[in-house]
Amino acid sequence: MTQVISIAYAITLLSGLFVILWWGRVRCVGTMPVTTFVLVALLFTAGLDMGLVMLPLTEFPIYADDPAYDFSNPLAVEFGMWGPLVWLMYFLSTFYFVKLEPKLQVFEIPLVKWVYNLTVIATAAFTCYLFMSALPSYVPGIPDWTRWVLTVAVIGSAVYSSSNVNFMKWLAVTSTWMFVGLTLVMLIAAAYVFSGAGLSALFANVLSLLDYFPNILHFTTPITEYHEFYLFWWFAWSIMIGQFVATFVTGLHAWRLAGAMIFLPAIPLGIWFCVIYIYFQRDITIPTWLNMAMVAVGIVFVVNSLDSLMRLYSSNLAIDIERLGRKVYFPLHFTIQIALVMAYQFTPFRIEWVGVIVILLYGAVYVVIYRQKHAIGSHVRAVPEPALPEEEPGRVN
Repeated sequence: MTQVISIAYAITLLSGLFVILWWGRVRCVGTMPVTTFVLVALLFTAGLDMGLVMLPLTEFPIYADDPAYDFSNPLAVEFGMWGPLVWLMYFLSTFYFVKLEPKLQVFEIPLVKWVYNLTVIATAAFTCYLFMSALPSYVPGIPDWTRWVLTVAVIGSAVYSSSNVNFMKWLAVTSTWMFVGLTLVMLIAAAYVFSGAGLSALFANVLSLLDYFPNILHFTTPITEYHEFYLFWWFAWSIMIGQFVATFVTGLHAWRLAGAMIFLPAIPLGIWFCVIYIYFQRDITIPTWLNMAMVAVGIVFVVNSLDSLMRLYSSNLAIDIERLGRKVYFPLHFTIQIALVMAYQFTPFRIEWVGVIVILLYGAVYVVIYRQKHAIGSHVRAVPEPALPEEEPGRVN
């Protein structure tokens, strides 16, 4: 498995760089363009979940103690696990669905279509199952019935959000600002309330995080089994997030789209890691009220991730709200997700399996691209580009 993920990851990263260098001036427009800020908010909240908020504090000690990560500091390693190379994969799949899929139609091949969408459905439910399973570590002592209530609420909220694209966009923007607010509160608390570190601690951590860049090549292949799990997880999500985000691409040239998708999400990620690293460095115990705020933001992120996947597979399989109506759409998708979450408690499901399937889907795409390589270049540059809609005052586009 290590060789499989290493080769697949290397090919994907090189393909992303090729697109930026070769087709960087190609203009990319989705079918439902939004502003760049909304685009990045949709990407940021769909591509991440509760793990971003809660996991780093449990991972810093691992990276500090394991000799495999001695090439850098725990903060830089954490950033590398979530950082720019991952978002390069998202950019590649987004570019594919904007510019190449309309010509190649790989995901309209019946077998590919069903395999792909079944993996989307399975991943959505598995994300919710992980959320439910991890709640006791985020909220010690939480009763089982409370976990189920929260899980049902998350699934219900995600089903509703997936049916209303304007609400989905609003929720993505709102949760992004919630994340920014949480970061500021935790920074002030760490720097001035729980310690006398001040902002100098944040600036020192920023310098530590920058050690990621001279060590970036370490993250192109699995460092440990844990890092390998991360890579399979990102692969499992990459095509799904790319297709979802492609809908909202806002007319940027490919190189600017790459910048927006790779570097803009990295800024809040990096600041967040630098802030919570202060808690690790100074052994600060997070009070209950602040932990609850972290859990609340994390729950909204889970809803954002689920609603994007639900909207994706429901549209792909023609079981969306426009075709089914509310009376069928809501109970159908709610039942699918609840049933799968319950089934996962008795199934040894592993995200690595989804990652392997997605890698095979990448392989199918590369085969079709190779067979039609002579027509692709002209097609990419000649595809008619829809006009960008005018923004309505007071509306989130």
